[in-house]
Amino acid sequence: MTLLATRLLVALTALAFGLAAPAAIAQTPTRISIVVPYPAGGLSDSLARATAAVMSRNMNIPVIVDNRAGANGVIGLQFVASAKPDGMTLGLVPASVMTTNPLLYKDMKVDPLKDVAPLTLALTLPNVVVVNPAVVPAKTFPELLSFLKQHPNTSFGSMGAGSSAHLNGEMLQAEAGVAMTHVPYKGSAPSMNDLLAGTIPMAFDNLPVALPYIRAGKMRALGVTSLKPSPALPDVPPIAQYLPRFEDNIWFGYIAPNGLPAPLASSLRAELIKALNDPEVSRPMLERGATVITSSPEEMRQIIQDEQKKWGALIKVRNIRID
Repeated sequence: MTLLATRLLVALTALAFGLAAPAAIAQTPTRISIVVPYPAGGLSDSLARATAAVMSRNMNIPVIVDNRAGANGVIGLQFVASAKPDGMTLGLVPASVMTTNPLLYKDMKVDPLKDVAPLTLALTLPNVVVVNPAVVPAKTFPELLSFLKQHPNTSFGSMGAGSSAHLNGEMLQAEAGVAMTHVPYKGSAPSMNDLLAGTIPMAFDNLPVALPYIRAGKMRALGVTSLKPSPALPDVPPIAQYLPRFEDNIWFGYIAPNGLPAPLASSLRAELIKALNDPEVSRPMLERGATVITSSPEEMRQIIQDEQKKWGALIKVRNIRID
């Protein structure tokens, strides 16, 4: 079991019993901006805004969300890294920004393990492979594999080059021995729109993004990337049931500029954990197929290091490049 999977088990147990981490404030900034490196409206934006609202109420200071999109999250990461380490600027980033971007972008100008400081994990969720049922007749994952072998170079969509969805498609090709064509989009919305229209036959995406379409019968879910079924889709099996090495627990985490004083980092982390465990934040995330998960900075750093090695091996094998 991976460290992230272990943390997920602990998070689910804590959620079930309504546990929350205590907040111990050593220093308090007068205001806080949470930088989200993607446009408004996505999952990370929704999580950041819910967290900000609870933190603002708990701390009695303004806490706002600052969307700084571009280059698959690199622009937002650069902004956090260059901010003063005074507690007034935090970032909420998906795993790919910290793990795969450094392997794919030649000129990031930011080292995620040196220029920013991890505070805590925030959310974990699976990706899901979905098909347009009018285009792909497969009703099970094995039937999808048969379809892909019979139709070489079938297109699959993702929310962007280098994203977790892109790498899920690359992993599927490596593990199943099929050939597919990647179609990157600038975010989940255009990918899902083209899948609905039949422009692409299949896609990988975050479960909370695809879930409304799946429930409405507009898309068919054939597998999730977690090792266990999602409570939101209990009848959809893990891809690992058919391809044992296929695993990807998607996560989001909070970061701060490097150099944040330890007492301030500790107090902000406590406030973040308190807000994340508030039902106002955790309940809607759970309803969307995601689970609040928290960690120590050291645990988050170790996960980043482990996943850089894991994805680095796949990127090398698949010869993935971003121009």
